[in-house]
Amino acid sequence: MFKGSKWAQEIVALQTPEGSWGYFHTLSQPTKERPITTEQALRRLSVLGYTIEDTPIRRAVDYMHACLIGEKTLPDRREKMHDWDIFTRLMLATWIRRFTPDDANANAAARMWAEVISGAFHSGCYDDKDYLRSYQACFQKQARGGRLVDFVSFYPVSLLVGCLASREEALFLEHVLRHETGIYYIYDAPLCVLPDQFMSKAAIRYLAAVELLADYERCRGKLAFVTDWLEQNRSEDGLWDMGSQAKDGVYYPLSDSWRRKADRVGDCTWRIGRLMSKIGCGT
Repeated sequence: MFKGSKWAQEIVALQTPEGSWGYFHTLSQPTKERPITTEQALRRLSVLGYTIEDTPIRRAVDYMHACLIGEKTLPDRREKMHDWDIFTRLMLATWIRRFTPDDANANAAARMWAEVISGAFHSGCYDDKDYLRSYQACFQKQARGGRLVDFVSFYPVSLLVGCLASREEALFLEHVLRHETGIYYIYDAPLCVLPDQFMSKAAIRYLAAVELLADYERCRGKLAFVTDWLEQNRSEDGLWDMGSQAKDGVYYPLSDSWRRKADRVGDCTWRIGRLMSKIGCGT
């Protein structure tokens, strides 16, 4: 319902003929000609309801696929801190799979990361040494001595949906929920601790992190406390309002304008309602 918004039109107009928006990684520095990165564009368009059925997304996925198989190269500066080739493959596979499950190369990357995570929880709980061994065993041919990628970040958490066995998925979710620094790139505090205020920027980022976990089959019982929190912050007329500070340019606004409170409430209710439909019923 928001695909025709002015926000979407502005982003689509900036897409290059090859399907990108310039630099790829969110933390890369945009330019005057390319004011947003490909990741930023894809995240915002996804929030606004764009799917693989929409031409801009299809073109972006084709571009990312070409980069994933080596036909094209990302324009971003290689980061020395990471094993850059491993990291770029992780980024590309994650974003491709967020829009389609049909890319064989992205699925292969997801299976490899699932093997790494399964090894990290081999003993029945997370173990640093097991993670290191599993990581090195899977990526030994690609590793160049850069920093070990922390798997509690946006990329692996998003990538692994539908890839883990039931036992490993349950252990993985518990670990992510209790991770002291949250989900890197999304939220920087433990997800098992609710934000102090519902009407806050922290709550906006918190919901974004919960939305990642909500795609897992075993999420419902583990996220029941989030459902209770959302119900407690629901108004008497059954709607949600996260306040004017929720306008962050990523998750809100959805409507063209928030000059009317009703539009802001409508946006907040639509987003939270979608989340509740995933985590709000049963265990």
